[in-house]
Amino acid sequence: MRFVLAIVSFMLAAGLIGYGIAQQTILATPDEVSVSAETSGAAPLTVISGEAFNAYSGNQTIRIEGDRRVVAAYGRTTDVLAWVGDASYNMVTLDPETGDLATESISGTEQEVPDPYNSDLWLESYEAEDELALTVKIPSDVSFIVAADGIEAAPNAVSISWPLDNTTPWAGPLILGGAAVLLLGLIFLMWAVHHMRRAGGPRRKPQKMPKVPKKARYKPAKRGSKASESTTLRTTVRFAVPTVLVSVLVLSGCTTSTSPNSAADDGVPSPTATSTSAAGAAATPAVAVRQIEKIVAQISAVSQEADEERDTDLIKTRFAEAALEYRLANYTMRDADDSIAAPAAIPDGPVQLTLPQQTESWPRTVFTIILDETDSTVAPIALFLEQATPRDNYKVSYAMNLEPSVVFPDVAAASVGTSRLPADSGLLRSSPTEVALNYAEILEQDVESDSYLDFEAEGDSLRVSVGLAVKKKEKAALSSTATLTYGHDLGSADPIAMATIDAGAIVAVHLYETKVAAPKEEGSAVTFSGQTKALSGISITEEGIKSTYGDQLLFYVPAAGSDEKIVLLGYTQGLVAASELK
Repeated sequence: MRFVLAIVSFMLAAGLIGYGIAQQTILATPDEVSVSAETSGAAPLTVISGEAFNAYSGNQTIRIEGDRRVVAAYGRTTDVLAWVGDASYNMVTLDPETGDLATESISGTEQEVPDPYNSDLWLESYEAEDELALTVKIPSDVSFIVAADGIEAAPNAVSISWPLDNTTPWAGPLILGGAAVLLLGLIFLMWAVHHMRRAGGPRRKPQKMPKVPKKARYKPAKRGSKASESTTLRTTVRFAVPTVLVSVLVLSGCTTSTSPNSAADDGVPSPTATSTSAAGAAATPAVAVRQIEKIVAQISAVSQEADEERDTDLIKTRFAEAALEYRLANYTMRDADDSIAAPAAIPDGPVQLTLPQQTESWPRTVFTIILDETDSTVAPIALFLEQATPRDNYKVSYAMNLEPSVVFPDVAAASVGTSRLPADSGLLRSSPTEVALNYAEILEQDVESDSYLDFEAEGDSLRVSVGLAVKKKEKAALSSTATLTYGHDLGSADPIAMATIDAGAIVAVHLYETKVAAPKEEGSAVTFSGQTKALSGISITEEGIKSTYGDQLLFYVPAAGSDEKIVLLGYTQGLVAASELK
């Protein structure tokens, strides 16, 4: 019975060890799955559907090959297709039946497009020469766009691969278990041999029978045959032991792997259909925080270089409307007078707040607040960014320094976004246009203004610096031979209003404040210096000069029917025009 247990143990050990080794060798599954496709034609763009990237689970490795520059970027599928517009392109999708990539050529009216690299629509963009390989993890509603330079044909070879879980978590336990069973078998074998040796040891000789007269002598049987059998059996056992040991060594010749750290071997997965979002879903925010951080960094780099070099062409690539007007006027003044300070720098981050417009169409608007970690004395800067078309980059239309003690209203999360209200919206206590004109009256009339009680006076530093009290001092200091008159008008930039959680709005308005200095009597003259002289190029005139200050104003406007006051959150003011009276 001991020999039977030993044999069974050896057979079981051989099976366990053999199967454990086989899992890591002949039964091992591939460590990745890959699909590829080649496009044909001269289309300048290739779009790879997000569904193709999610044919299998796990990180996605895309490899793009061409014979020239390779540009690849990914963004939301709706944004990618909006950027493509009417251009011809290759569409790469997943064939649900075969699990392979399928290509389709889509003809359009445009055969050339701008270089898509670094567009503000993309979450990330990459470029390389001849070949580009990268690993990403994108959802099914995000797609890739591939191009060379927008003019030449897009790279034609595309492949996507996914890692597979080919670990063998049971290989180690099987081999170790087989070794344990093998050891148990050896114990059974040694026990059996030992027991057999003891059973086949020396025996006492039987006593001779007493001699009986007249009968044949009784002769006991010889023990030689039994000894021979015992010797043969012992010889056989000695031969069996090394034979079994040799077979065990052959079976366990492969080194066991370390204990696995993953779940059971799943084998090669098959493609699965990707679910699509239900029709009629709410509009998504215009940008993600990740995009805004990248956009703000680029705007900061452009503004710093342009401000230092007074480069009017460069600043136009990232600034527009009120913010551009303010900087162009500053460049002109600094060209004439180096003592005039440069505009406040746009820091590259961190981005403290992002409030994108909730829309999938264009133009798009985003409000953001940026801190300057390098200088704690500099107030945070609030920017309104606008994107005119999918292929345009975001430009700063308003740039305002926040008030020191401002308490910002609650706004929606960046992942949700908010709506942009029209300039004549009746949902607010005052429409954006009315806010600009009413505040201008307060700067000129102070408590005499009909709208004085509608605005919060505490914490409003602009009233302190350019309000009625300051205007009276300027008039008092003016020569008796000259006159000084003030006026206001709506600025050239459109108002922007972004809804807050409490049904109010963050409102940016552009206001022109005018100052006309003219001689009282014929033959007298008015002299100018500083910024007015630098911008107009006139130091003395008998006609007079009209100076225009551009005010970029940021307000919190409560909802209609609210008893809360309108609060000035921040502003930027500067001379934007100066000319001689005609």
